[in-house]
Amino acid sequence: MSKGRVLVVGSNATRIETRGGRTGATGQYLNETVVPAMAVIAAGYEVVLATPNGTKPHIDEASDKADHFGGDEAAYRQAKAFYAEDPSMNNLKTLATVIAEGLDEYAGVFVPGGQAPVVDLMQDADLGEILRHFHEKAKPTALLCHGPIAVASAMPHAREFRAALVAGDPAKAAEWAKGWQYEGYRMTVFSNSEEKIVEDYILHAKLYFNVVDALQTAGGKVVTTAVDFEPHVIVDRELITGQNPRSDHPLAARLVEALDRATAA
Repeated sequence: MSKGRVLVVGSNATRIETRGGRTGATGQYLNETVVPAMAVIAAGYEVVLATPNGTKPHIDEASDKADHFGGDEAAYRQAKAFYAEDPSMNNLKTLATVIAEGLDEYAGVFVPGGQAPVVDLMQDADLGEILRHFHEKAKPTALLCHGPIAVASAMPHAREFRAALVAGDPAKAAEWAKGWQYEGYRMTVFSNSEEKIVEDYILHAKLYFNVVDALQTAGGKVVTTAVDFEPHVIVDRELITGQNPRSDHPLAARLVEALDRATAA
């Protein structure tokens, strides 16, 4: 018997804006999606995957390799099979449907990364409603790598906040962020120096804003590691954030711990 349901929120973005009016390919990272989802299921929970439009997230090609599984080919193949075949990754709902069916039945929520959440999830009104519910109920809320930028959706003017960041107006963005539920929370997210590596070697272009700067502008107390791609997880109240792809297993462990505490209470 399931110990409870956990909502996994995926992105539908496949392109991200870059400076000069161009776009680059993007998506969701395979390991960041699958490792926590499999850990949650192994711990006895049911996983429900939902996206803004109800279609399955695109996996970023940069993540579709054994390198992100410690070079373990067997773990990589298992992850690919899980994402391709497991019912939890294929019986999708829209975020609007999840809200309509009732959020009280969910024990926790998880948002994986890849740069895709920077495009759609951070300004999605339905996700904002979902996150406000989990915040108000103090339910485990976990986000990984670029995923933590999605907490911006909980602010009253998320779309305007993002537009101001793209326009290069952090003062205006800070104004739009007023009333944000996560102001003052300690959190981590993909660091600026890690992002530069992605810009230089994967996107070959510059983004309009960095997620660290965005969350700091909103009022988050962002802490990142001195060494790039070192596993790093921060827990502050109900919020569990992981910095980068290598934080997948540590974040999964902290999420399961939080779920077990919450469901045992």
